Amino acid sequence: MGDVGDVFGQLVNVMETLRGPSGCPWDREQTHESLKKYLIEETCEVIDAIDDQNSDELRSELGDLLLQIVFHAQLAKEEGVFDIRDVIRGISSKLVRRHPHVFGESQVASAEEVLHRWEEIKAGEKGFEHRTSILDGVPRSLPALLRALEISRRAVSVGFEWPNLDAVVEKLDEEVHELKHELQQGHKDRAAEEIGDLLFTLVNVARWLGVNPEDSLRQMIDRFAERFRRIEEAAHKSGRRLEEMTIEEMDAVWNQAKEERRNNRV
Repeated sequence: MGDVGDVFGQLVNVMETLRGPSGCPWDREQTHESLKKYLIEETCEVIDAIDDQNSDELRSELGDLLLQIVFHAQLAKEEGVFDIRDVIRGISSKLVRRHPHVFGESQVASAEEVLHRWEEIKAGEKGFEHRTSILDGVPRSLPALLRALEISRRAVSVGFEWPNLDAVVEKLDEEVHELKHELQQGHKDRAAEEIGDLLFTLVNVARWLGVNPEDSLRQMIDRFAERFRRIEEAAHKSGRRLEEMTIEEMDAVWNQAKEERRNNRV
C-alpha cells in the first residue's frame, strides 16, 4: 500500500490533467456552480452505501465524493484563490484547535461536553464574529428534517426545551388537532402552516428519542417502496395492469408484505 500522500497526489495530478489544455472538454467546462448537483448526488450515494452496509460500494462512492472536493479545489487554484493544500491545512488546523482535550491540556468528561466546548471554540474563531444568533450558520440547503433537527438542538442548548417527552407528545396532539381544524374549515394555506408545525414537532419527538428523523423517513420510504413493488408483482403475476387491481387486493398484498417483514424481525 503506497503512502497516502503519494496516492492523493496522483488524484490531484489526474484532475489537473483533465482540466489542462489537452484534457477533457467536459471537465474543462465545469464551474463551482455546475458541479453543485454532482456534489449532492455523490454525497447521497455515499449515504446509500452506508445504509446498505456495502463496503465495496462505500469505498467506490467515497472516491467519487473525494473527486468532487479535488475538482472544486482545482477550480479555486486556477482562480488563484486557494488550492487543495490550503484545504487540507485548514481542516487539520481546525481539528487540532477544536480538540484541546486531545492535542492540549484540557480535559472533558463526556461527549456532550466535547460538543459544548466545540461550539465555544468555534464561536471565537475568525469569521464567526458577525453571527448574532445561536441559529446562524445552519445551512439553508440542508434537507428540511435535518435542518429542523439542528435548529431544535441549538435552541435546546440554551434551555428552550419542553420539560419531558410527554409534553412534546402533548404538543404533537395539539398540532394534529389544529391541522384537522384547518382542514375542516377548508383553509388550505393555514393547513400548510399546520403541516409544518406538525413536522417540526415530530422532529422534536425524534430528538427526545435519540432518533434521526431524516434516517427514519428514508427508511420508511424504503419500506413503502418495497411493499408497493410487491403489489406491482402481484398484478403482473395475475396478468393484469396495476390499475385493474381493487384497493382491497392491494391492501391484502401490502399487509402480507408488512406481516412478513414483522416476522423476519422477530
